[in-house]
Amino acid sequence: MPKPTTCVILNPASGKKKDDPDTKSLIDKIETDPRVALRTLDNPRDLDAVVKQAITDGFETIVAAGGDGTIAGVTGNLVDTGVVLGVLPMGTFNFVARGLGIPEDPAAALEVALTGDVRPLTVGEVNGKIFLNNASLGAYATVLDVREGVYRRWGRSRPAAYWSVVKAMLTLYRPLRMKVTVDGKEHTLRSPMAFVASSAYQLEQYEFEGADAVRDGKLALILAPDSNRLRLLWRSVKILFGAIHRGDDYLMHIGEEIVINTKRGRRLVARDGENERMEGPYTFRVRRDAIHVRVPNAGTEGQS
Repeated sequence: MPKPTTCVILNPASGKKKDDPDTKSLIDKIETDPRVALRTLDNPRDLDAVVKQAITDGFETIVAAGGDGTIAGVTGNLVDTGVVLGVLPMGTFNFVARGLGIPEDPAAALEVALTGDVRPLTVGEVNGKIFLNNASLGAYATVLDVREGVYRRWGRSRPAAYWSVVKAMLTLYRPLRMKVTVDGKEHTLRSPMAFVASSAYQLEQYEFEGADAVRDGKLALILAPDSNRLRLLWRSVKILFGAIHRGDDYLMHIGEEIVINTKRGRRLVARDGENERMEGPYTFRVRRDAIHVRVPNAGTEGQS
């Protein structure tokens, strides 16, 4: 038998658990396909080591099966290796897959990962760490901390994710004092959140401006005006219902390099739904065509 050229790395801690019927069916399909090898994470913290081993083993395509955080983690290890990224969306929101036109049905997404067209992908970077949708300081990182507790109690779902926003805004709100430099131009401001978007698709889903600039290879910095926690919560609700307006509800700066300095040197930074502590200053950059990814063949985008 020929050696498999594609490795699927499955994170069962993502939205769709290992015992989910769709996940079981996907695992069965992978295990009977001679083109594919399956490696399952026993612990999400093992992701980097498992990806690096798959690269060493010579796989031409490495497929991230999990949520957007898992996909970003795999992508970060593949930059500058020449290995192609495949995506199996198994998270709560699946913005990466949806933005690339990859179907959310696992079997259809697997076929794209095996036979789809290969195209370059531009990504964002903060202090050397890759992100595909967004990276942020402040309120959103706090929301993610609260969200994990909500998920543990109620399970992973979009309603649970939305409830975590309400809970965090009502209990843990704290503004940031920041010096922000966008492509060399400095701004001193106070805001509860600095949210840097690298996904045009995600911006459009929540009806923010800036999607065209992101498609052109820029980053969009979104800042919530400084206000009390109830007004911030109201703006969060408006985002969910597509009723947000630039100027009244948020400020935006566009650039290829964004540097944020805060008083406290070490903070939680959220990247694609995952938190980690980083030392400031926080430098956000665009990495153009940093990796190649498999997408649906021309004329079949979004089909399942």
